[in-house]
Amino acid sequence: MTPEERLAELGLTLPPVVPPVAAYVPALRTGDLVYTSGQVPIVDGKPARTGKLGAGLGVEEGQEMARICALNALAAVKAEIGDLAKVRRVVKVVAFVASTPDFTDQPKVANGASELFQEVFGEAGRHARSAVGVAALPLDVPVEVEIIVEVA
Repeated sequence: MTPEERLAELGLTLPPVVPPVAAYVPALRTGDLVYTSGQVPIVDGKPARTGKLGAGLGVEEGQEMARICALNALAAVKAEIGDLAKVRRVVKVVAFVASTPDFTDQPKVANGASELFQEVFGEAGRHARSAVGVAALPLDVPVEVEIIVEVA
């Protein structure tokens, strides 16, 4: 089963690539690696949610935002390489979580992205990861995710 067939089985479709809001590109390939820029939870051209974890947003809402970020990252990768079947493995995921100083569940929020990559790519979706709490993110979104994938 291809990654896109797995997405369809999950009831998901890749969104259009989110256009950059500053001076960068959504994804860049160098050799066998594709790096994405940080992807935020944009749906239909606007943030799906705003705010901070620990101040009105809970872990489950954060996980859903991370999942949207992951879909946007996959869209950026596909636009760069043409076919998600070329992804050999997800190498690294970095999740930035806008949160209050006392919020410490950033890894649980990041699982929203990590679990999606594993559902889509199976064992090749298991990856190294960092989950970092930050004071604020662009557009006041609660989560931003960037990935590195190895491609054929």
